[in-house]
Amino acid sequence: MVPWGGLTCCSSAAALYLLGRSSGRDAELLKTVTRVNHLKELAQFLDLESKMIPMIVTISGRVGSETPINCQHSGLRGVIVEETAEQHFLKHNDAGSWIQDSALMLSMCKEVPWYLDDGTGRVYVVGARDAACFALTVGNEVFEDSGRSIVRGTLDYLQGLKMLGIKRIERVLPTGSSLTVVGEAVKDDIGTIRIQKPQKGPFYVSPKSIDQLVSHLGKWARWYKYASVGMTIFGVFLITKHAIHYILERRRRWELRRRVLAAAGKRADSDNEDSTSNAENGTEINLDRGMPDLCVICLEQEYNAVFIQ
Repeated sequence: MVPWGGLTCCSSAAALYLLGRSSGRDAELLKTVTRVNHLKELAQFLDLESKMIPMIVTISGRVGSETPINCQHSGLRGVIVEETAEQHFLKHNDAGSWIQDSALMLSMCKEVPWYLDDGTGRVYVVGARDAACFALTVGNEVFEDSGRSIVRGTLDYLQGLKMLGIKRIERVLPTGSSLTVVGEAVKDDIGTIRIQKPQKGPFYVSPKSIDQLVSHLGKWARWYKYASVGMTIFGVFLITKHAIHYILERRRRWELRRRVLAAAGKRADSDNEDSTSNAENGTEINLDRGMPDLCVICLEQEYNAVFIQ
């Protein structure tokens, strides 16, 4: 039988090892990016660097926009606003009980051009939602109870449903938030500088500083490494245990088979002698005594019961 438990542990260890290598590689890559302490210096870096090679930089500043979005529910001003609405209800399952479930009714996202400002300059950020470590802040979360209409309740009940209400969540990237962005710096024809996702390289948008990002990735790389070693050891243990059990079982069966054949041989020799003497005396021969009286299940003890079909 295949030791699926050990193989699964070893496969998980390999996956954790790859994740650890990826996190460690990203941490080392972040250490090599160009750090721009003041945004006004970024234009000078772009003028000095070759335009044929993408320039990966890290910048920090506060979020701003010329046309911010006024959030409807939270009252915040943001540059990215995401609204979701989920219908929560109880449904009647086949077992006759009610279980809670939900269904997505609305998912909408708004974004306006926005930039980072550190007091010395502005740099626009493009495609931040595709960046690693990017997360929106929950600006408002409210649960709207469903109406208690008798007609609506009766119709839902006949369909096997009990409407509970609608959960609305508003997530936002507020203006004034401090962010660190790692990405490719480019300048267009009119001199506007922006950070975007490079074709090959890191792209991060996070409230953490660049040093905190490097430390965070390094910590996860070490955790993945230790977890990979642990899963490997446990998987090898399970496979070894299964192999030892298989070898011992095969040896036990071989010993039992040898004992059965030896017992059968002795019984056959004894029966041959008895048959010879019985033939001389004219006694009836029992042909069934050539087989040993061992249990067909354990192959060790004599049988004490038989099944008649």
